[in-house]
Amino acid sequence: MSVVTTAGKTGESYNYAIVRQFTLMTLVWGILGMGLGVFIAAQLVWPQLNFDLPWTSFGRVRPLHTNLVIFAFGGNALFATSLYVVQRTSRVRLISDGVARFMFWGWQTVIVSLLISYPLGYTTSKEYAEMEWPIALLMTAVWIAYMWVFFGTIAKRKVSHIYVGNWFYGAFIIVTAMVHIVNHMLVPVTLMKSYPIYSGATDAMVQWWYGHSVVGFILSVGFLGMMYYFVPKQADRPIYSYRLSIVHFWAIITLYIWAGPHHLHYTALPDWAQSLGMVMSIILLAPSWGGMINGMMTLSGAWHKLRTDPILRFLVVSLAFYGMSTFEGPMMAIKTVNALSHYTDWTIGHVHAGALGWVAMISIGTLYHMIPRLWGREQMYSVALINAHFWLSTIGTVLYIASMWVNGIAQGLMWRAINEDGTLTYSFVEALEASHPGYVVRLAGGGLFAFGMLLMAYNTWRTLRTADDSVDASVATWVGVR
Repeated sequence: MSVVTTAGKTGESYNYAIVRQFTLMTLVWGILGMGLGVFIAAQLVWPQLNFDLPWTSFGRVRPLHTNLVIFAFGGNALFATSLYVVQRTSRVRLISDGVARFMFWGWQTVIVSLLISYPLGYTTSKEYAEMEWPIALLMTAVWIAYMWVFFGTIAKRKVSHIYVGNWFYGAFIIVTAMVHIVNHMLVPVTLMKSYPIYSGATDAMVQWWYGHSVVGFILSVGFLGMMYYFVPKQADRPIYSYRLSIVHFWAIITLYIWAGPHHLHYTALPDWAQSLGMVMSIILLAPSWGGMINGMMTLSGAWHKLRTDPILRFLVVSLAFYGMSTFEGPMMAIKTVNALSHYTDWTIGHVHAGALGWVAMISIGTLYHMIPRLWGREQMYSVALINAHFWLSTIGTVLYIASMWVNGIAQGLMWRAINEDGTLTYSFVEALEASHPGYVVRLAGGGLFAFGMLLMAYNTWRTLRTADDSVDASVATWVGVR
């Protein structure tokens, strides 16, 4: 039975049961995905942790880590928050509880399928698109259900206005469906083997049109929808400029889709396509920073709250990391910079500045905002634990990205160093040895971040144990609090 929750003064009944379920699974998959990240970071410090087994080798576990943090942790966070926001801003219940339940169980089935198939070696080998065709097909069905629930709920809204956060959520849903379907057009050979219909440079171009759209629309546009609702809510201030938010929306969705070719500099891709990707990436800096400034300026008159509100700190620091990573990305898209940075750990540092600093930290802050409200509490069990979590996350992120920056620049310079006779100054092994201290620091940073997630899980568990008796009994049984 789905819980019917009455929300505030509106008198409208919302389906918060599905939001609770996605919220809890965000925590579960976040711990598992980040734990795997720590494990593969440890493999680069101590290669013996591969255990000489194919299932635990870096090449198989690494794509599992990326998929768990993007689709399991990030996906569940986006499902939870978008279904929460669309109901509250539209003042109506979800259009279909049954389809919403299919979304939840279908998505968890997709994630479990990845968890089984990737270590066994069943992948397409495409970045962020490693899932073989039966899993990709199920993901498509779940996504269509998501579109129906989200846009159907907006269609029956009881207010004329569509809040800007829903614009961002809607764009992320539509574009993700488009690039997923196009990139997964393939010819099945067996149950777990297929070949793409594209070949050569065309296949690479379609893949990175998809790959960068995963970064741009799932990890940026989707989470910007989150930012536009939860930053004003937690700060108890209206968004700084609603007009800027609309300009931000149209500019970012127009430009982001063109930036993918910057992943293919100095390859067989036509030079004009590489240059187009570079130019669009540089222009993309303007709307990205426009959104970051809009979020930051929302705190005008409320900056003092940062002294006592660690949840708001999570949200604001995530915006700072968003601004930093969206400056670094266009810079790395410039061909001369890319010649040094590409294929080095600098790229890994850049990705995690966005993944840990932006995506994870805004998700964490948002979940801390939602959990007490979803379970009828005034606040989380321990504000001190939230504060500790904030510092673990911030210090862990800084250690991670700084070590990868140093490693990446050192690798790029060592690889291009040439003796007078034209031979390489350093061997690859020498560059690898120089990188080892950075891998140790990266492991420490990632470990701190993952430990913070365990604190969050404990804090959530204690909050749920003392949940208000008005919470629906069936939901309480589902989450294990009774």
